[in-house]
Amino acid sequence: MTWISPTPAPFVDGPVHGEIRSMLEGFLAWQRYTLLNVCAGLTGEQLARRAVEPSSLSLLGLLRHMAKVERIWFRIRIAEQTIEPLYPPGTDIDFDDIDPGRAEFEYGQYLAECRLADTAVRDIPLDTMFRSRDEELSVKFLYLHMIGEYARHNGHADLLRERIDGTTGA
Repeated sequence: MTWISPTPAPFVDGPVHGEIRSMLEGFLAWQRYTLLNVCAGLTGEQLARRAVEPSSLSLLGLLRHMAKVERIWFRIRIAEQTIEPLYPPGTDIDFDDIDPGRAEFEYGQYLAECRLADTAVRDIPLDTMFRSRDEELSVKFLYLHMIGEYARHNGHADLLRERIDGTTGA
């Protein structure tokens, strides 16, 4: 039987006023949901399709990339967990080494990384500073960075999906 990317549960909007952490977490959750919703209903082969040549972007590559980014920023850099990155640093293997037969596993890995990222930083104050390369950054900055990263890639995802099957506004 062919695996089909599931439709995510309907999204419940986060708060639009009040405590900043809840708003940041809610908006990040909405960006994550958006990526999953764009992927919904597609097979592994469709998720792996590089639909906008000559780019190596695919929806599966975006899921892999965002799993990598969730792990690096939230778990490794902020929570300082001693874990390996999903893919070798400084490479584009997350986009380039695509296997449609692993789509179900990698979809699940993405979901797991999001859950683990949320858990890893849940009790770390937003004003906590951490070092990345040669800069001091705050956890609050990271939430904003991740929302921006998702927004950029969700735009890519929309175009990829439209080229795959004509679906728009997913």
